[in-house]
Amino acid sequence: MVKVSVKWQKEEFALEVDETQPPVVFKTQLFSLTGVPPERQKIMVKGGLLKDDGDWNKVGLKAGQKLMMMGTADKLPEAPKDAPVFVEDLPEDQQEAALTKDASVGLINLGNTCYMNSTIQCLHSVPELKDALSLYKPQDGIGADNNHKLTLAAKALFKELDTSYKPVMPFNFLMLFRQLYPQFAQTGEGGAYMQQDAEECWSQFIYALSTRLRDTQGGGSSAVVNDLFGIDMTSTLRSEESGEESTEAETVYKLGVHISSEVNYVHEGIKHGLKGELEKNSSVLGRSAVFQKTSRISKLPQYLTVQFVRFFWKKDTQKKAKILRPVHYPMNLDVFDFCTEELQEKLKPARKKLREQEDLKAGLEKKNKGKGIEGATSATDAKEEKVAGDTEMSEAHEVATADAPKETSTADSKGAGPSSSSSEAAGSSKELTGIYDLWAVLTHKGRSADSGHYTAWVKQDKGGWTLFDDDKPIPQREDDILKLAGGGDWHMAYICLYKARVPSA
Repeated sequence: MVKVSVKWQKEEFALEVDETQPPVVFKTQLFSLTGVPPERQKIMVKGGLLKDDGDWNKVGLKAGQKLMMMGTADKLPEAPKDAPVFVEDLPEDQQEAALTKDASVGLINLGNTCYMNSTIQCLHSVPELKDALSLYKPQDGIGADNNHKLTLAAKALFKELDTSYKPVMPFNFLMLFRQLYPQFAQTGEGGAYMQQDAEECWSQFIYALSTRLRDTQGGGSSAVVNDLFGIDMTSTLRSEESGEESTEAETVYKLGVHISSEVNYVHEGIKHGLKGELEKNSSVLGRSAVFQKTSRISKLPQYLTVQFVRFFWKKDTQKKAKILRPVHYPMNLDVFDFCTEELQEKLKPARKKLREQEDLKAGLEKKNKGKGIEGATSATDAKEEKVAGDTEMSEAHEVATADAPKETSTADSKGAGPSSSSSEAAGSSKELTGIYDLWAVLTHKGRSADSGHYTAWVKQDKGGWTLFDDDKPIPQREDDILKLAGGGDWHMAYICLYKARVPSA
């Protein structure tokens, strides 16, 4: 860190320059102090003007050095007055944010960064993750590696999304992310940054956080990210040729929906993805053999990530192509049938408790409407069939999409229900039911992963939905969310994030 001063107009600012970070990070600091956007900043250094991706070693900064900056600041908003301020009286760029302030504001696209913006918006909607980031601090004995820096940048970015009324410019996070994962810094013709795959961004971000976010109470060994998103899988490998059979365990952070001509619904795609084959060495045959692999879920997370495997490599064009086939997903997803028998037994008490609570709620609602508690029989029967988890996949889908109540979750809001706290998210596996409610959808519009546009559709505290199209938050209806199944050039679901529905305490 090198301490310098920067003179701008009649003001002078003292700053510390982190020479391990690109100059654009330094410019972002100046932007927060002066209001001059980085692209307008002209900072005089040895050899000319400071470039966003310049080399600090060539600049040769010295402690106490004075730099000069030129540039015009954006007009700052007027100071708040005691009198009420109406939405229509706010500046145009603040009106949409004010209307949807139960959500975060948008993120400015910094040049083909919609893949990152949509990923951040979806994960920012997880209150337990925000809690863990807000409490994050360096741990004794662990150095300030890149994952630590990225976690701190995520902490700052999430906080800014919660407090700002204007679209947020994620410069610091983006630069660190590209430094940590250079594949996201690829450039095309003319030096412009290329579009990237949002699922790859999602996976890399989750991995970075998983290495740093531990038990937020301090001193614990429980991995917060694993508890929130980790799915433990138990797989059986069997060779028909040799008769060998073995089991293996792994932790993944998403369920894949494998799309074929026979897959129309999420349940079918997940079921298809849990079976496959691989070639490995056979100790019996003394050579490679084909093994059939069958997987089941042995531990469920608080938030279930479901990815539609839409992109594949096309040899003739040497590009990623996209499967446009529509695959319908439910607002309420039941994964009971995908679990191991041991996990199913653990889920049954919580499922029974949830069913009883929802039956009671349905009965009370009917009674309040003057129809009597007996009037809830058909709704109760439908939910009982759904929660029992004994039906085939097609029946499970019908229940999830047609009969499941839309507003029966005890954890729909960020501040209500037993799943709101990080501690319960980390230790509430006994209360998990295998039933999940749709929480966020990341969509892609276009024909190739190397082009097109990504957006995030996020459920809000009051039950509504918001489309985050980079810096523009746009209110949506629930009906709009189910129109993202695919089948054309419209936005289509690429990643669905579901939140566990648990019984109330």
